Amino acid sequence: MRIEAYNQVQQLYQAKKVNKVRQTTSTAHTDQLQFSNFGREIGVAQAALSGTPDIREELIAPIKAKVQNGTYHVETASFAEKLLQKASAMEAYEETR
Repeated sequence: MRIEAYNQVQQLYQAKKVNKVRQTTSTAHTDQLQFSNFGREIGVAQAALSGTPDIREELIAPIKAKVQNGTYHVETASFAEKLLQKASAMEAYEETR
């Protein structure tokens, strides 16, 4: 086994390598962020929503008062019908998954 031959070949390849120096220019590049019109509209909508309360008290107050007084009445037939509609919608959704 001749190690000297390997060293000689390696020296040939080392001599042909070019050391590249990366030169930087004096102008600095900065990153920029631009929003589309749609993105700006979403931002405006989010700002408007953040200013509104999650619960509209003017709608809830009369129902809350009826519940506290014991005068709130739910029609059981209407409730059962809506419950069955939701259940069938959930079953249909599960079948598509």
